[in-house]
Amino acid sequence: MFYDKIPSLWLAELGVERVTGFIDGEEHLTLSGLHKILVIKASMNLGLSKSLQAAFPNVIPVPRPLVINPTIEPEWIAGFATAEACFFVNVLNSPRYKLKAGIQLEFSLTQHSRDELLMKSLIEYFNCGKVQKYQDACYYRVGNLPGITEKIIPFFKKYPILGEKSKDFSDFCKVSEMIKDKKHLTKEGLEQILRIKAGMNTGRSKSLPAAE
Repeated sequence: MFYDKIPSLWLAELGVERVTGFIDGEEHLTLSGLHKILVIKASMNLGLSKSLQAAFPNVIPVPRPLVINPTIEPEWIAGFATAEACFFVNVLNSPRYKLKAGIQLEFSLTQHSRDELLMKSLIEYFNCGKVQKYQDACYYRVGNLPGITEKIIPFFKKYPILGEKSKDFSDFCKVSEMIKDKKHLTKEGLEQILRIKAGMNTGRSKSLPAAE
């Protein structure tokens, strides 16, 4: 396995096993046991939420190993994306578009900012995209059409997304084909894309700027 090469995934695997052990031993019912579980959670993925940080200010994350040259496996990316990725259909309102609105496809993966090196390695792996930091999170984002159609979509067709998110990917691919056929430039096509978009990524954030 390659969990020891990827800090976030390694910690998630180890963390789940340890927390399960605490629950089996009913340690989660004690204050000290709860503290141990929060320390593990603070060290995983995006860490503790702001509310948990405020409620438990003495929880300090476990130091994480520094990975200088992370090795990326396609199966890991597929699993990572199943849990942490989003496939967006962005609407760009502007008078420069004939219909006053343009369509941009965007792929985004999220991790804690301490995993910036790992996220940057995805730029080299896919040969596209960029990494942005926002508060305590780090985002690998691809928003240019060639990167989406030539790299991201073919990859996830070969290494499929699982679960409910696979439906978002399927809709994402539909919109990509509509853009390829220039249907997004027609009123009917744009309306169809907006209907597809409405059923994707429930509760997605509107706070980030569009990817390039």
